[in-house]
Amino acid sequence: MNHDQQGIDRRALLAGSLGALGGMIVLGSRAQARVRLSGPLEERSAPGGTRTLVLLQLTGGNDGLSMVVPFGDDVYGASRAATRIGANEVLKLDGYRGLHPALKGLRALYGEGRVALVEGCGYPNPIRSHFQSFEVWHTGNLGGRNSGDGWVGKLCDAAWPKDKSPELVVHVGATAPYALYSMSHPPLAFRTPATYRWVGVESDDLKAYRKAAEADMRKLESSGQEAMLRRLRGILDDANESSAKVRRAVGRFTTTIPYPDDDLGEAMRVAASLVDARLGSRVVSVELSGFDTHENQRGPHDTLMRRLDASLAAFMADMKARSAGDEVIVAVFSEFGRRVKENGSRGTDHGVAAPMIVLGNKVKGGLHGKHPSLTELDSGDLASTTDFRSVYGTIIDRWFGVDHTLVLGAKYPTLEFLPA
Repeated sequence: MNHDQQGIDRRALLAGSLGALGGMIVLGSRAQARVRLSGPLEERSAPGGTRTLVLLQLTGGNDGLSMVVPFGDDVYGASRAATRIGANEVLKLDGYRGLHPALKGLRALYGEGRVALVEGCGYPNPIRSHFQSFEVWHTGNLGGRNSGDGWVGKLCDAAWPKDKSPELVVHVGATAPYALYSMSHPPLAFRTPATYRWVGVESDDLKAYRKAAEADMRKLESSGQEAMLRRLRGILDDANESSAKVRRAVGRFTTTIPYPDDDLGEAMRVAASLVDARLGSRVVSVELSGFDTHENQRGPHDTLMRRLDASLAAFMADMKARSAGDEVIVAVFSEFGRRVKENGSRGTDHGVAAPMIVLGNKVKGGLHGKHPSLTELDSGDLASTTDFRSVYGTIIDRWFGVDHTLVLGAKYPTLEFLPA
């Protein structure tokens, strides 16, 4: 963490934002991977049940036509050359569409009825800027950040208003998304690089962070801002306590399922440990980046699909074997899809609609929504046929038992990928 980043994180902490807790969980070496921490694991009964949502963000704009491939559409074949996936390659779902050939684990789960593919997801008046589009997805509002907290933060206010524990919402990765932003329920956030392991030592980054935070607290004390000082100390104390809980949960977690040895695999393994420990984590956020494929797309996107498939397959296999597995679903999304026609660099540019994926033991699998037309386009892009807030609304209503209008500010048609 550089000096500028420390300043940003401290200011975020003072404002009660999600960046505050980013340095509170420590990193270590692979040699220390199997450290077990003593002490009872504190299982907490969260209000409204024990159900968890794992949010998996595909950052950069996933090419949905290369994930759910309309191989039976002549327009697809005519629009794609370097990125085209042929009928002899796809993992067929029917006579028109199939999954990317690397998604073998996902195809098997689809056959078991545990994967819902929601087609054509987007929103009105689409934005093709990564940051601005993510603001819409993260808030569930076309006004983006101007509308207030992230949609998960609003969910916490509606579903668990009295639960102030930091582990209620957890982000496993370098930067927590704005979806988790909340003035009343700030999330616990920590990084997991490829060499990530939990250990009981304090990193240099954390020492520097603490020193800077202590300086900020002294300034608050000298300026007479006692209320802010108490809030800051409370957040730090809660973070320390939650850090210990999370370390115990991850340290005690054992599995026979091999997770991929990369960032996403480690993040999904941590998510599995939090679900299994029943700490009361209701939303766990993870990320797979690298989807901004303007040039030479085929190779990098194939690799991303393999990584995505391996981590999801491992997580779902793990959850199938555990009683807690019936209490978790995974929702996969990206800020937008890619254009139908390739560009001149063997890649695809920013588009609009793309599929979302929802997985879980209790998911009603299959195809949901409507596949967007490849001829009736929105300025050369797939026009959305399903508002992504219908997916959010279905999860809020049917998974968490909360009226989604309290979170999204409007009513959207719910879908059938979860039982009513």
